Amino acid sequence: MDALVRPVFDPTFAALALAFLCGGAALGTVSGLVPGLHANNFALLLAGVAPSIPADPLLVGVAMLAAGVVHSFLDIVPALALGVPDAATAIAALPGHRLVVAGRGREALRLSAVGSGLAVALAVPLALPITWLMVRGYPTVRAHLPWLLAGVVAFLVLTESSKRAAVGGFLAFLASAVLGAATLDVDPSAPLDAGGVLAPLFTGLFGAPVLVDALGGDGVPPQADARITMGKRDLGVTATAGSLAGAVVGYIPGVSAAIAAVAALPAVPRREADRGFVVATSGANTANTVFALFALAALGTPRTGVTVAVDRAGVPLALPVLLVAVAIAAVCGFSLVVLLGDAYLRVVGNADYTVVSVGVLSLLAGLSFAFAGAFGVGVFAVSAALGLVPPRLGARRVHLMGVLIGPLMLG
Repeated sequence: MDALVRPVFDPTFAALALAFLCGGAALGTVSGLVPGLHANNFALLLAGVAPSIPADPLLVGVAMLAAGVVHSFLDIVPALALGVPDAATAIAALPGHRLVVAGRGREALRLSAVGSGLAVALAVPLALPITWLMVRGYPTVRAHLPWLLAGVVAFLVLTESSKRAAVGGFLAFLASAVLGAATLDVDPSAPLDAGGVLAPLFTGLFGAPVLVDALGGDGVPPQADARITMGKRDLGVTATAGSLAGAVVGYIPGVSAAIAAVAALPAVPRREADRGFVVATSGANTANTVFALFALAALGTPRTGVTVAVDRAGVPLALPVLLVAVAIAAVCGFSLVVLLGDAYLRVVGNADYTVVSVGVLSLLAGLSFAFAGAFGVGVFAVSAALGLVPPRLGARRVHLMGVLIGPLMLG
């Protein structure tokens, strides 16, 4: 008779896993709060040094996932305070800024934390059915990927507010697609081996333009109380829509959390548009981070920089351990938004905004050099110039995701 299989608690492994999780959470905190510094870059750096770390690769995977999850909670903070979103939070930046200008930045931070927290809570019951559906539908998706991506582009263009904005958005898509086709395959020499052109592309397209527009601005005004004024029903519906959209795009190449947030916007009540944008974007961003892990386990194909790093580092996909790490990291991320976000807004509000903007622009240029050398600085400058165009045509910056979608459509 076969022996019964029983779960075994290993205190030593648990203590090590907690230590690596805390280390990953610290990395995610830094990458989330430093404008233009992404969890993906940290994860790839960690993957580069993983072979030299005298530890179980599973522990390294725990650290990578913790960094990605905590980052997905905290990246809204610089987007609100400094106007430097990464691609995932780009769609929420303008509505979030309106809340900050109205003195409701502390509420916006908590709305974001709730959206991300609900995304993790929904991931548990949704994981199996969504993965089951996507695994069975993936061959069809893969075979018709260019058409699917063309449909995404059409959706983004047709949901613009006017014909002028739609034309501007389409032109922005074409220009960014050309930029992506010209740069993504380049492997520039750079100080950091785990670099690449994605960092200068995204910081240029989505971060630098907001800082340029903010030069000479008054910065962050005094913020009122942190009470959430959005109705519970609207909050729940919006967070669920963002989470579902983020979950689905976690399985589709080239479709980012920013695009998932746009797909969730029809569920945002008009009376709560700005708050709903923040909740939906945060939910989509975190859900995309979580479900990319399921996509890696089910399909063997990484969908985010963090899962690419997990795959490169040879991390065993022990889902029970990794999911517990995700859940604990989510609790850390939620708490850190509340603990650090208000202070972040206050510090930036008391600073000279022009000095802050110039300083952050210099930091982004330095990061571009670190990740892609002199070529990266050039890419950053061109991307920043392109990033200034969509708002001047009345269009959303999310069209600039053509930098990834365009090359994928072309194969």
